[in-house]
Amino acid sequence: MSRRIVAILNQKGGVGKTTTAVNLCHALARMGQRIAVIDLDPQCHLSVSLGVRSNNRPGVDEAMLGGANLDGCAVQARENLWLIPPGPRLQEIEQLSQGETHRGDLLAIALANSLTEIDSVFIDCPPSSGILVANALMAADEILIPMTSDYLALQGLSHLMGTLLKFEAALNKHYLLRLVMSRYVPTRRLSQDVLRTLGEYFSGKILATPIRETAFLAECPSFGKTIFEYRPGCRSARDFNALARDFLTGTVI
Repeated sequence: MSRRIVAILNQKGGVGKTTTAVNLCHALARMGQRIAVIDLDPQCHLSVSLGVRSNNRPGVDEAMLGGANLDGCAVQARENLWLIPPGPRLQEIEQLSQGETHRGDLLAIALANSLTEIDSVFIDCPPSSGILVANALMAADEILIPMTSDYLALQGLSHLMGTLLKFEAALNKHYLLRLVMSRYVPTRRLSQDVLRTLGEYFSGKILATPIRETAFLAECPSFGKTIFEYRPGCRSARDFNALARDFLTGTVI
């Protein structure tokens, strides 16, 4: 099977995007998959969540701005899991002049001849719609959208789908789209209603396992640990193991 390049994307903040990225990637790595995850957010939240706290470490910024090879920027964060940190210059990409050529395909170029032994590359995107997200969309073949079960998240999803359609038309490509329910509270009627609504519009595109809300997931980043290290065996760890299997097998609802 060819390498999968997946952008984890939602322009709305607070939807569990980085939490999904960290724990899904570690779950897949624990299953023997060779995973690379690119922290494309200058705030470095994904790197911090994996316990990599050096803001001065060169990373994807040097690959996109200076032509460095991504393999040389990769940090082995866990067994089978490599992190490409953002690097201190990443925010410069958002400031590239409007006349800059090819500014949207810097990441795609960087990925073309690197990380070739990896099974899946995940790109953790910033909660915005700027040049960094454009780079992720040009590089990726798949889009994974974490969703919370509230109606504001539904409104944000409508806007995001419009953005994806524009990119598909401009790039003449069709993304494999998957949604994942994060911070899900199964006993809350609103959660059930939102999942039902999503099912009406995105049937066959929602990964089968919702990630249930727990305090443990919010606590993990401050320790630089994933849920499998912080509270192994808890229901969140079980959820992410199941979600990883859904991702590999394409199990959807």
